[in-house]
Amino acid sequence: MADLAAIVDDATMSEEPTLERLASKDAIHDVLMRYCRGIDRLDVELLKSCYHEDSWDDHGHYKGGGHAFAQFIAESLAARAHHTTHAVANVLIELDDADRDLARVESYALAHLRRTDASGTEWLDVFSGRYVDRFERRVDVWRIASRVVVHDWSVSTVLDPATAFPLPMDGFTQGRRDRNDAVYASAVYASPAPAPSGSPAR
Repeated sequence: MADLAAIVDDATMSEEPTLERLASKDAIHDVLMRYCRGIDRLDVELLKSCYHEDSWDDHGHYKGGGHAFAQFIAESLAARAHHTTHAVANVLIELDDADRDLARVESYALAHLRRTDASGTEWLDVFSGRYVDRFERRVDVWRIASRVVVHDWSVSTVLDPATAFPLPMDGFTQGRRDRNDAVYASAVYASPAPAPSGSPAR
């Protein structure tokens, strides 16, 4: 029995670092997802929650503190685009073997911005690049300590009103760029109402 207990203890000890690494990667990924929500909803406080207070962000047209960037980008995007969609694709999280509170993260980033120029022409701006981040865990919380945005390619295209999306959009809940967006409404997450009698099954 003593040998069996020792085996169980050894197995438990060997699992602990693996579980911690998985938890760290999940926490870092959650920060990246919160960042995308914050930037598209122009949620300054949510954006700030992704950065340590003394963080640094090199965003090309902005270089400075992460918390100040949150305010800057919300005002900038509100002024130059009427809709935005930010997304991250490939995410590689490399936890430091020597320092359990440090991680290097590369995230492929795609940003789509809709804007109307002074003549009334509609444009779609697409930015493809990468977020190269240093994440640090402080007081058991992972946040961005420094970020460099790497530009890989970008393009701007004039949108033709004649090629509008072939589906009526008025029936959809429309996205908003503030805390009145559906994602902040607890009612959205409630159980759906029963379908009216005779409605087709989904």
